[in-house]
Amino acid sequence: MSGTTVRERVVSSSPALLGAAGVVILLIVWTVAAAIVPGRALPSPAGIVAAAASDGWEFYWANLSATFGRMVPGYLIGVTVALTIAAIVLLLPSLDQVANQVGVVADSLPITAIGPLVMIMFGGATAATFLAALVVFYTTLVTSLLGVHAAKKSSLELVRAYGGGRMMRLRKVQVMAALPSVFNALKLAVPAAFIGALVGEYLGGIDVGIGVALQAAQRDILPARTFALSLVIGLLSLAGYLIIGWIGRAVLPWSAETDLGAQR
Repeated sequence: MSGTTVRERVVSSSPALLGAAGVVILLIVWTVAAAIVPGRALPSPAGIVAAAASDGWEFYWANLSATFGRMVPGYLIGVTVALTIAAIVLLLPSLDQVANQVGVVADSLPITAIGPLVMIMFGGATAATFLAALVVFYTTLVTSLLGVHAAKKSSLELVRAYGGGRMMRLRKVQVMAALPSVFNALKLAVPAAFIGALVGEYLGGIDVGIGVALQAAQRDILPARTFALSLVIGLLSLAGYLIIGWIGRAVLPWSAETDLGAQR
């Protein structure tokens, strides 16, 4: 019994241990590579940390708060519109093809190509929010529409056999089956929102933001600051992804157990 428990603990902790080992190996390889590469093209991890400390908290807070002020509204707008369309498709399945075509059209619009047009129409900060909303909209819509079709036919037939009507099948089966895909969409939308906001900031017309700071660091040839800003955005995107994933597992524990069983 105790041997089994020990094995289970080792197996459950293996992903965390492997992840930690991977990070350590990456840092070692990175440090060695930075020492080999001539000049300052590839700063070492220690150099990046030193650059971030030198820039100070106020520098990062000013730029991050500005980017968040464009990214968060874009995220909320994109998610709201996409989930509204997915809900309509859930109620009216005949509109599924139309919704998919809307997603295809949104995906076919290259953000870097339409960005300048959006900048002309809306201006700096609003353009960044619009681009964030556009990228989030596509990501959320496509993933949520997968959940619309996730309900098992056998479950629907069972509810129907017990006298359940259309609304009961919708509430008890279809909505519950769609929720895991919805939370997956919400997770994937976090890094998408950052990308949209950063592209909007890159296009100009904005005085402060992570995208503006990145552009300035590249122009002034400050690789350590460029890496530090990129890592901050990457870590924040990962944090948002993980937080929403944790909320999804807390709200839908049965979904997490199903996923675990499938992995085994």
